[in-house]
Amino acid sequence: MEKTWNNRAWFLVLPVLLLVAFSAIIPLMTVVNYSVQDTFGNNVFFWAGLDWFQELLHSPRFWQALARNLVFSGIILAIEVPLGILIALNMPKAGWGVPVCLVLMALPLLIPWNVVGMIWQVFGRVDIGLLGKTLSLLGVDYNYVQDPVDAWITIIVMDVWHWTSLVVLLCYAGLVSIPDAYYQAAKIDGASGWSVFRYIQLPKMHRVLLIAVLLRFMDSFMIYTEPFVITGGGPGNETTFLSIDLVKMAVGQFDLGPAAAMSLVYFLIVMLVSWVFYTVMTNYGQES
Repeated sequence: MEKTWNNRAWFLVLPVLLLVAFSAIIPLMTVVNYSVQDTFGNNVFFWAGLDWFQELLHSPRFWQALARNLVFSGIILAIEVPLGILIALNMPKAGWGVPVCLVLMALPLLIPWNVVGMIWQVFGRVDIGLLGKTLSLLGVDYNYVQDPVDAWITIIVMDVWHWTSLVVLLCYAGLVSIPDAYYQAAKIDGASGWSVFRYIQLPKMHRVLLIAVLLRFMDSFMIYTEPFVITGGGPGNETTFLSIDLVKMAVGQFDLGPAAAMSLVYFLIVMLVSWVFYTVMTNYGQES
């Protein structure tokens, strides 16, 4: 018996498609339009072609900001994913501790990004901040405003505190979905804790880990509010990521053409790396 298809269901999707077109595609086309033109104000534009893209790709400023983004995202993934898995493995699976742990894990995610930046900006100040003042009393030379290493450490610790909970919740959802029969079979076979994790828990968490890695990469690679509030991109340009540099170029310098070209390249990099992550992790799941 052949299946019948009801194409009228597309009419239910049409409002969503129109909303996406209005909120994403049309602004994207506007950015594309700006990226190939130049303006001196008064809505007078001049054709520039690919000049802005060529200038961008030959700009040390762009490559330095891109390198900072890649290093930051790599550090964040290397810390938050293993830490999230470790916390999820040690969370209770039943009893009153489950809702308590879930609520505690969800609390950092409920705080707006600008508020997180303000919290850590005050928290790390050496004159009034709890962290900065304590380290100063212990004799530690800590000053995220003047020292690039301290600025990086502060931003990394802040991001780990804010977003590790997302990885924990996703991993925990994958763990609780594993049937007890797997654990009972492993116990009968005398499997070690590492074997249970390697051959049961990790494969069953594969899908949620894929989501966690993709979300954390995109969020960390496009981070703007927190480092801007904490350091403003400083000291110097040490924490000036692509997002901060893009805002400075578009709003501060009002270079709409170069800023549009940079935003498109930025978008393509995020899409490309996310596609690589997705392809590698999906193929790994099929092989295993």
